[in-house]
Amino acid sequence: MSVQANVEAKLREKLAPEHLEVINESHMHSVPKGSETHFKVVVVSSQFEGMSPVKRHQLVYGALADELSKKPVHGGIHALAITSRTPAEWAASPEANVSPKCASAGK
Repeated sequence: MSVQANVEAKLREKLAPEHLEVINESHMHSVPKGSETHFKVVVVSSQFEGMSPVKRHQLVYGALADELSKKPVHGGIHALAITSRTPAEWAASPEANVSPKCASAGK
């Protein structure tokens, strides 16, 4: 299973999201072609109700603990950008945070 598919499966299992996007942004960074090391996730879940952004991110990190603890060459994730919203927040503003450009990409 690809890293991206694994991330998606784990987030679906742990957070039961109403909306989920797992976007491989590795191509925006200075990594070999075809890498799966840099991701953006957009997670909309009722489990986030009443939680601070930090607590929401901790839930996502917990769901992906294995991937975040491995080295990228062994199927791990080097970088993770997270947009975490409740269904009401997403309905009011259905846009993900914009990921920053990598300073060393394309060098």
